[in-house]
Amino acid sequence: MKAAQITSFGAPDVLRVHETDRPSPGAGEVLVAVEASSVNGHDTIVRAGGLKMVSGRSFPIGVGLDFAGVIVTTGSGVEGYRAGDRVWGMVHPRGRHTVAGAAEYVVVAADRVSPAPVGVSAVEAASLVVAGSTALIALRDSVRLADGERVLVRGAAGGVGTAAVQLAHAMGGQVTALARDRHAAVLRDLGADEVLDYGTTTSDRIGPFDVIVDTVGSELHCYRSRLAKSGRMVTVGLSASALAAIAASTVHGSRRIRTFSANPDSAVLDELADHVTSGALRPVVHRVYPLAEIAAAHEAFGRGGVIGKHVLALSH
Repeated sequence: MKAAQITSFGAPDVLRVHETDRPSPGAGEVLVAVEASSVNGHDTIVRAGGLKMVSGRSFPIGVGLDFAGVIVTTGSGVEGYRAGDRVWGMVHPRGRHTVAGAAEYVVVAADRVSPAPVGVSAVEAASLVVAGSTALIALRDSVRLADGERVLVRGAAGGVGTAAVQLAHAMGGQVTALARDRHAAVLRDLGADEVLDYGTTTSDRIGPFDVIVDTVGSELHCYRSRLAKSGRMVTVGLSASALAAIAASTVHGSRRIRTFSANPDSAVLDELADHVTSGALRPVVHRVYPLAEIAAAHEAFGRGGVIGKHVLALSH
């Protein structure tokens, strides 16, 4: 089978599609024929060597966190799934995988998959697994958005951003999206009450907000200062400067900058699927690439400036 892997850390051109053995599911696992996988920030960080302590230095290392596809077979002890079931899911982000989501087949624990939402394609489903679950956990658990609260989504045109705009709107938030001006019409259609051009809008001229969801990871202290008295802020755009800002913000108590690592189980994916089925959450796909062009997809992700997700489509 074909699988995208790296044999050294570096720029997108270190990505290669190799022939490798098809994995077999063990106890409690399922084998999935992958139809689509999206490009996420975690993938690019692993590829560049930013998570060596987690991914290790032993190559090859598979890439791709999320996937949508069809169950081929199940390991012993698996209940509730059978061959032919359409699922979506995610490999463990802190695991070291020689084969991950960007491959023709992937083995994953059964509690990390869920029935794929009805009415969307595999490409559309894959675009929402990491982005949608990250936005859901951020809003529901990290900042606990309440009905009627004022929400700023920074980096609103990205995968997590477009999901956060929609879910915040569905939860009753008054949503302000900060993104490129050319994406304003799409973001309003997704549920933003207001769209501000990040190129001309400085942090000191906006707010206050009850909730800030940041997907960028820079200037965090500037945006934290735009919180209302009881405001909460979460960032998923991690960098060295972001980690420093998060640590420094602990003196502000409940108004500190929160962060987390999205690691959705079946229950989270089930809830996410409900939002998709109800129409509250729609996929936003910028471009679809074949697996052979994964390096180009990573390069395009790094350039930014698009709305929605880059997705890899696989054929069998």
